[in-house]
Amino acid sequence: MSGRILIVEDEPQLAGLLADYLRAAGYEPHVLDDGREVVPWVRANQPDLVLLDLMLPGEDGMSVCRAIRGFSDVPVVMVTARVEEIDRLLGLELGADDYICKPFSPREVVARVKAILRRTRSDPPVGGGRGLAVDEAGYRASLDGEPLSLTPVEFRLLATLAAHPGRVFSRDQLLDHLYDDHRVVTDRTVDTHVKNLRRKMAAIRGDQELIRSVYGVGYRLEALD
Repeated sequence: MSGRILIVEDEPQLAGLLADYLRAAGYEPHVLDDGREVVPWVRANQPDLVLLDLMLPGEDGMSVCRAIRGFSDVPVVMVTARVEEIDRLLGLELGADDYICKPFSPREVVARVKAILRRTRSDPPVGGGRGLAVDEAGYRASLDGEPLSLTPVEFRLLATLAAHPGRVFSRDQLLDHLYDDHRVVTDRTVDTHVKNLRRKMAAIRGDQELIRSVYGVGYRLEALD
């Protein structure tokens, strides 16, 4: 199998259709229909990716995503029919990796799953020692020889900043690099992705603020030794 996929969806027909398509693509799907069951299942089974519906009985998808991000970096793809929630789903205090709007094609979902897993499963860059290594071709990065587990958006953010250490990027400039499908989001989304990226880098090098805020302008990456 190519990976274990948790489908959290309370519409049985849709959940079954997604499971069938993912199984045909070589994945191992598991279906839950109640938000309260998700966190215990993720803790116990460590899936490779979670497809998480926004509207769920028991506990809504946003609350579930926040809870998952408290202990895991597993890729989370939010599924919603509420277009007005897209900006929040993209990471405003949630840390979701992507979103899919209903109605959707099951083939599109499988393609998204493949793309995200291909990026997150890349081997860490070769080499040790102190410093930041960013491999844009392989979609992988490491800090002080330790792999950074980044979402696709976090990786593009880091790659943009790392290409010009010390340069200050405005939020609008960073947004231009983060999303290649021209989706409309607010500049606050950048702040949340920076916050998440800082947290992951601090877990490796907590003695130094690597991404600095420049008041009224944006962000810059400090030169790393």
